[in-house]
Amino acid sequence: MRDRRRDVPRKAASALFFRLLAPRLVFATCLGAALLSSTTHARAEEPVLQTEQSDIAKLPPAGPHRILVMDADYPHAKDGRVYVVDADAGKLLGMVQAAYNGNMVQAPDGRFFSVAETVWSRGNRGDRADLLATYDPSTLTISNDEVLPGRALVTPKANDLAISADGGRIYVYDMIPSNAVHVVSTATHMVETNVDIPGCALIYPWGPAGFSSLCADGGLSNVSLSAGGAPKVTHTPSFFAPDRDPVFENSPSVATDGSALFIAYSGLVYPAKLGANSTIGTPFSIQEAAGMKRASDASAPFETTWRPGGWQLAAYHKATGHLYVLMHKGTFWTHKEPGTEVWEIDVAARKLVRRISLPAPSAMIGVTQDASPLLFTTNDTGDFFILDAATGKLRRKMDRLGTSLVFTLAPGQ
Repeated sequence: MRDRRRDVPRKAASALFFRLLAPRLVFATCLGAALLSSTTHARAEEPVLQTEQSDIAKLPPAGPHRILVMDADYPHAKDGRVYVVDADAGKLLGMVQAAYNGNMVQAPDGRFFSVAETVWSRGNRGDRADLLATYDPSTLTISNDEVLPGRALVTPKANDLAISADGGRIYVYDMIPSNAVHVVSTATHMVETNVDIPGCALIYPWGPAGFSSLCADGGLSNVSLSAGGAPKVTHTPSFFAPDRDPVFENSPSVATDGSALFIAYSGLVYPAKLGANSTIGTPFSIQEAAGMKRASDASAPFETTWRPGGWQLAAYHKATGHLYVLMHKGTFWTHKEPGTEVWEIDVAARKLVRRISLPAPSAMIGVTQDASPLLFTTNDTGDFFILDAATGKLRRKMDRLGTSLVFTLAPGQ
């Protein structure tokens, strides 16, 4: 028979256990319910994922201060690129690739821009392709991608690639197998003709169907194009001495009227009227325009004075006839030194208008072509400086826009 007296301690212990455990069970139950409620609530608020829709943003209509900036990216030259910049806001709007040693041109009316570039099928080797990509300026998408017979792989120069005054032809300078220019129709995107220019180089376009090139003898070759006919080539007499005072390849020219300003290392400026029979005017000295002594040429190479220098060392504002030149103090063979000042020259009067001190030494100068022009310079770290051409004052600085900024293009340039 069971002893009920032994059950009393068990029942007491059991009651005590539940009294101690019950609050914890209630807390755990409430906590679990709260967590479940919170999880259920969070899950209920999770958005339903929608299918992504692909689209292409469009840039607003371009104004006179939307410019293109070429970045050669010398430390990593396969990744050259062209920047689209709103110079009023100091804002980067977009970017397209320019591959290795790229060059760029822009239609006079702004309806497209084109980039010449070179790629290899295996990155740094393999089959080579020379390309001319045409871009829609509102979407930065490629509207045509033409394979070229070749193009000169020197470095990005404004005169390696040029466009006719009416935008109907693009000229591509090449050196394979000899000096030549490929003429590409912007209507058909096909090569119209190849023009041999032995002993000459680069492209200075004039009118809708012609260009000139600099020659090793110190003169110009002039190429006239006609529909269906063979190109006609003429030559000018020598006007500069290549071995004593050569001219800068990146001297500015104007396709619409064929005017050009060939700037010599010493600072002499040769005004030219380009055409089927180009003419060269009487040169003048930049230093004499500033009231200084004319600078020496290579016959006295160690004379230190103010001299032109840089990469894209000069820019020309057509409406005012003002020439902007990067200047530095140095000897004759310092023609690659960046400028510490910009000298603004009235070409017609052959007088210095002003000297503009730069925020940093620059190898590049650019200018817009409107009635309120802006100037552009850079430094060795890729900062981009935007100055008011009327006052010379700094308006904006774009920090590290690129790596190796070499030249700019503005509408109508």
